Amino acid sequence: MVDRAFSEARLAAVYDRFNPWEGRGDFGFYLPLVMGAGSVLDVGCGTGELLRRAREEGHTGRLCGLDPAAGMLDVARASGDIEWVLGDSSAVRGWDRQFDLVVMTGHAFQVLVGDDELRSTLAVIAAALTDTGRFAFETRNPLVREWETWDRRYSGAVTDESGAVVRCVCRVAEPVEGDLVSFTHTFTSERWEPEVSHSTLRFLDANALAGFLSDAGLVVAEQFGDWDRSPLTASSPEIITVAKDAALPVGRVAESPGLR
Repeated sequence: MVDRAFSEARLAAVYDRFNPWEGRGDFGFYLPLVMGAGSVLDVGCGTGELLRRAREEGHTGRLCGLDPAAGMLDVARASGDIEWVLGDSSAVRGWDRQFDLVVMTGHAFQVLVGDDELRSTLAVIAAALTDTGRFAFETRNPLVREWETWDRRYSGAVTDESGAVVRCVCRVAEPVEGDLVSFTHTFTSERWEPEVSHSTLRFLDANALAGFLSDAGLVVAEQFGDWDRSPLTASSPEIITVAKDAALPVGRVAESPGLR
């Protein structure tokens, strides 16, 4: 029988090696937003690298990371001056109006594959925002069909802390139908039994996103097609969204330094 806790810890330990800060455009986009907000909730924080970097760079306010994977949070808890919460969005119910910024990075938003799950998560996030708060997240543009390149883009090898080489092979389940894409990551090492991670992500277009945000009382304040803040087009790789309370006048969006 596989020890699931041990397996999660082993994969969490190499996560940042497969996804280094320098190779991620999203952190360069989100970090200024985090630094410009007094209180921040990172939903699906993973190993907590974004919040840890913000603290290292001088953020003195409240930083809170939420993730359902215990192994990821074990890595994150190396930084004891940040709140780390194990669970999904239901774990923050009752935190009304406590955060100036909520983020979902690393395409974590796409893990919300069902309508009910998506609506309930957005409702919790909307409730957690202060009156002038922002929710920033990204989802891949379905028109680009990026999953067709994942077998090359997300396969590779790293060396773990013990010096062992860990290889990852990504495979997408074919055919892809509708807005759900299922895939596996298979991790192998001479010191490991093979580990297989199964995932499904949802690809929503900009109109569908706007509809779900509206149901939660949120509206798009800014939207970009890539991490350089270029406009969203049909060929853009990302749909990067900064949302706000629908009742907040658009003219007040620029009040937060992190959103300029």
